[in-house]
Order: sequence, then C-alpha cells, then structure tokens
Amino acid sequence: MNLRRLKAVARKEFLHVLRDPRSLMMGIGMPMLLLFLFGYALTLDVDKVPLAVWDQAGTAQSREFISRFSGSRYFDLKQQAASYRAIEEAVDRREALIALVIPPDFDRLLARGEAAPVQTILDGSDPTTATIALGYAEAAAAGFSRDVALKQVQRQGSALRFPALELKPRIWFNTDMVSRNFLFPGLIAVVMMIMAAILTSLCMAREWETGTMEQLLATPVSGLELIFGKLAPYFCIGVLDLILCISVGEFIFDVPLRGSLWLLAGLSLLFLFGALSFGILLSIITKNQLLASQLAIVTTILPAFLLSGFIFPIENMPLPIRTVTHLISARYFVFILRGIYLKDVGLAVLWPEVLFLAVFGTVVLTVAVMKFKKKIL
Repeated sequence: MNLRRLKAVARKEFLHVLRDPRSLMMGIGMPMLLLFLFGYALTLDVDKVPLAVWDQAGTAQSREFISRFSGSRYFDLKQQAASYRAIEEAVDRREALIALVIPPDFDRLLARGEAAPVQTILDGSDPTTATIALGYAEAAAAGFSRDVALKQVQRQGSALRFPALELKPRIWFNTDMVSRNFLFPGLIAVVMMIMAAILTSLCMAREWETGTMEQLLATPVSGLELIFGKLAPYFCIGVLDLILCISVGEFIFDVPLRGSLWLLAGLSLLFLFGALSFGILLSIITKNQLLASQLAIVTTILPAFLLSGFIFPIENMPLPIRTVTHLISARYFVFILRGIYLKDVGLAVLWPEVLFLAVFGTVVLTVAVMKFKKKIL
C-alpha cells in the first residue's frame, strides 16, 4: 500500500464532503437530530397513568384508599366518575387508562375483617402499559391492605406477627430505574450505524454514476488504497459523531458513564470500522446510489432498530429471529455499550462481542476488496 496514493484519494474524498453540504448534514446533522428526537421522545417509563375513580362509599377510608393512587407519581387522578357509563366514556376518549370502582359497603366489610373487593378496569388496547399499570395498582392495594391489617391487630391487642419471608429488593447499575439510561447507549449504536451505512453506501456508487470511476481506474491506485481513501473522511465524521453522542449523553441527558471512556472509544471505533466497511461493500456491489441507499436501509438501519435489542428484548423473539440476530453487528455493540455505560464491565466480559466485531470488520473489508475490480465491465 502506497501512503502517498492513499493520502491523495483521502484528500479528494475530504474535499468532496466539505464542498457538499448535504453530505455534512447527513453525516452530522441527521445523527444529532435522531439523538435528540429519540432521546427526548423515546421512553419506556410508565408514569402519570390517567386514573378514573367511582367512589360509591364516599367515606374517609375509601378516600384514604384513593389517596394511595393519587398521591403516587405513577397515577394521575383525572376524573371522579358517577357511573359505569362515565368510566366507559373516559376510557374511550383516552382520558383514563385505568379505573377503580369502590363498592358502597367498603368500610363495613373492612370493619368486619372481610375482603372488600375493588373493581379495576383497564384499557387493554395498549397491553404493555396496561400490564404495568395493573402492577402499580396491585402494589398500591397491597400496601393499603397491610396497613388495614396492622390497625386491626393493634385494636385487638394481639401479638404482631411479621411474615416469615420479606422481600427487600436492591437495584444494581441503573438504580433510578430510568429507561433513558438503558435506551441511550443503544441509541448511539443506531445513530452510528445509520451514519456509516448511508454515507459510505453512496461514495463508490457516486463515482460510477458521475463517470469519474473510469478516471480513478486509469490511475495506479490499487483497490485497497481506493477503499481506505474513501473510508478516511467518513471515519473522521464517525469519530466526531461519537464525541457528540457521548457529550450529549453526559451533559444534556445526564446518562451516567460508569465504565472506561477509553475502552468505550476504542470499541466504538472498532464497530465504526465494520459498519463503514459494510456500507462501502454495498456501494461496490450495487454501483447505483438509489439502490445502495435502499439496500443500506434494509440491511443495516432496520436490523439495528429491530434486531439489536435496542428496544425489543432479543430473548422474547421467536427462535428463527433470535438466530438471525447473531449476524447483526449492532446487537453486539449495543451489549458492549450498555455493559460499559451501566455496569463498568471490561474486556474480561466483553471479549466475545469484541471478537465478533473484529472478525466482522475484517471479513467485510476483505470481501469489499475482492469485489472491487479495476476494470470497466
């Protein structure tokens, strides 16, 4: 490999990128737009669930029970209903996701030490949110039931018996249980994959479409020198995007970085190398910008969103889909990012993922060099 020829090709590509504001916007502006858009809009936290209540008892104890919900950050009391028809209308208008119906004899049943049934109505059109809201409601009701049982024992003067088993959860890593801390590291992988795949999938195809590839083929530049020269400016853009992503996470979204910044940077560059190599392979194979960009969306961007574990847990996918995810490089990078960001793990844990990224980048680059022929067909 001749460094002088490599430098000349890289300089040519740098000038093209700098003179084309669309390339700069796609390489820097679009990743930042996606980062802020998903960072603010995408969340798995279920807070302030809209609540409707039909309190048929209207007593102090029923109001205390309702306060267990309205006083929690997980529920937002929106309506005091007076009938099932009012609850149905509130659910239909999405003004309430969950409704409580307290019976008229609520106090009397509790005073007699009997179970007081409280009906819970949920909007099942959003099953995920409804399931989480139901769990919140069960926890609030269980807390109220314990307090009622404790008061009854104290009134009767009986000995207070504690349960034989008491669960005390201790949360490691993401102690605040904030979904943004879990999603943001995966978002970095998606942003870098989009930038790398879209930009590099166009660079070689553009030379064929504009007719300048014939001039490059007439020079003594080898295929490897041409590919590395083409990758150089986009690798620099990827490094800039990585710096911006980490800075945005640290100073704007307050996402804690528990692990080593240098390890994160080194492994991110390894992933970037593989993603850029795959993009340029698509460009070499297609020789058409439109086809290359469409193929890049199908083979890189969609898998990075759907099959990397970024949003949807891989463990919940069907077996054939789980098998396919083993070929998606973003899956391994998402695991690396979350391990470094949240758990402060090192190469002793991450070495299988690092090995895959290294092999993936090497194989893809080798195939790209083999596919590139210095002749006009």
